Amino acid sequence: MPISKAVIPAAGLGTRFLPATKAMPKEMLPVVDKPAIQYVVEEAVDAGLTDVLMVTGRNKNALENHFDRNTELETALERKGDNRRLKEVNQSSHLASIHYVRQGDPKGLGHAVSRAEMHVGNNPFAVLLGDDIIDARDDLLKQMVSVYEKQPASIVALMEVDPSQVHLYGIATVEPTNDDSVVRITELVEKPKAEDAPSNLAIIGRYILQPDVFAEIAKTEPGSGGEIQLTDALNALAHSGAGGGVLGVIFRGRRYDTGDRMDYLKAIVQVASDRDDLGPGFTAWLKGFVGGLEKD
Repeated sequence: MPISKAVIPAAGLGTRFLPATKAMPKEMLPVVDKPAIQYVVEEAVDAGLTDVLMVTGRNKNALENHFDRNTELETALERKGDNRRLKEVNQSSHLASIHYVRQGDPKGLGHAVSRAEMHVGNNPFAVLLGDDIIDARDDLLKQMVSVYEKQPASIVALMEVDPSQVHLYGIATVEPTNDDSVVRITELVEKPKAEDAPSNLAIIGRYILQPDVFAEIAKTEPGSGGEIQLTDALNALAHSGAGGGVLGVIFRGRRYDTGDRMDYLKAIVQVASDRDDLGPGFTAWLKGFVGGLEKD
């Protein structure tokens, strides 16, 4: 079946960004002038997935408001003749057909994905994590969809990370296929110690999942961090081969991690530097600023 639905888990508390996230969802933190979550929705839409389900939790009303119309703001911009900003405001409310479901108890990524079962039914679907922003110039999700169309299976995006960072990710054991960018996954382990990691190929926040994953999640016991880990359910699929097993697409492009404060700041600098409207002036200032620090 073709893939038409995307699921975006967005129920996390964002504790690493407190106090900024005390009253604002972490997904709404801006990367330059758009909230992080909008980049993710735009990526899904660009890959042809216009039916989006967000799995939310308490205090996430700002997400729904952002992707809804704001008629008072639109009217004010119309009266000012500010068509550029009016277009930008309208863009988020017309991106896709967006639905919402509450996770309830925060029991982990596997549990969050399971909350999408009634929406996606017996169909393959994509999962996009809001902490990972993939540069719009790198067609990762499109590539994953293309791989699925040729060889239906659950598919995860993999990226080489420094061995000192493997404890932060799900890590894969792989074997090659006849495509250099695609591997078959034989084993997955969530957040291993560096000395126990089978490789440095880490799962980043893009998945295409067969509906078989729901049955595996239902059987999955809490794992790392006491949570129901999606990695553990996918490991079971890799072993059983259900739904075609699990493939990995190796990503070598531009990824912006907004999951912690340091990487979030780096993401803003990278995105701003690449903007045609901001880049030249911003990078000129940045060079001068960094030069002044070096002198100090």
